[in-house]
Amino acid sequence: MIKKVGIAVRYNILTYLISEGFKNVMKNKKSSMTSLITMICAMFLFGAFFAMGQNIDEILRQVQEEQGMQVFIKDEATDEDIKNLKNQISALDGINTIVFKSKQEALDSMKESYKDNPEVFEGYEGENNIFPSSYIVTLTDLSKSQSIQDQISKMDFVSEITSSNVTIDTLMRIARGINYAILVIFVLLLLIAVTIITNTIKLTVHARRKEISIMKYVGATNGFIRWPFMVEGMIIGIVSASITIVILSLIYNYLLGKIQGSEAFSRLGVSLLQFSDMAQTITIVFLILGMGIGIIGSRISMKKYLEV
Repeated sequence: MIKKVGIAVRYNILTYLISEGFKNVMKNKKSSMTSLITMICAMFLFGAFFAMGQNIDEILRQVQEEQGMQVFIKDEATDEDIKNLKNQISALDGINTIVFKSKQEALDSMKESYKDNPEVFEGYEGENNIFPSSYIVTLTDLSKSQSIQDQISKMDFVSEITSSNVTIDTLMRIARGINYAILVIFVLLLLIAVTIITNTIKLTVHARRKEISIMKYVGATNGFIRWPFMVEGMIIGIVSASITIVILSLIYNYLLGKIQGSEAFSRLGVSLLQFSDMAQTITIVFLILGMGIGIIGSRISMKKYLEV
């Protein structure tokens, strides 16, 4: 019986705290709406850069899997020399795959590239084949591309190395720049959102300062007084996060369709992430941000009235 009474009391207290939090939001509709709109704008900006960063990382991953370097082998190399070269390359740190391309495969590849003018390669079969054999090497980490090329170039029987260094370096710089931007925006989002939530809750606290004084006088704990205001901040944060996710998904899917449908993008040979691929991460981050900002903002706004 006592246990049931205790559960009922805790339930009533929880219901009271949550209902008071909702009442606070409704009492300050204008301030709450301002906070809501500002937080949506801030979260949308963060979400947009986050989506860009995720797509850049995905493109880099695809490039790492499909792009690498082509190590051309000197004609005088024997089969044993070619095998030893492969073993040396395999021993390097950062190597993903190594695929051998024979002289005949190199010739066939060139014929395929110029299939509209097959006469260009007449007479290059057999001993007259001027195209060298090679190894197609892909990496596990594109940032090591130049270092690995320098090491391979010093190996015996390597005549030349070609790679997409310019493309790789550009992608790496873009990825770093976007990641820095995400970090800066994240910090600004926290500062702006906490400030807005704090000011909004301060209005409610100021309007109820006499009520708070009476509650403290009759023995209410700081936690009991603070919780309705924390719930108010969490409600604003969670609603902002939910609305932002919906808006972000609609705009992202629209732009994704436009980008992937363009002829210029189709030539790049890469694909972008669907919003569903990022939805879980974005949702978790936004909800944690929303609740966290609400809690921090409420605690700051209550310092004047409670002993923290």
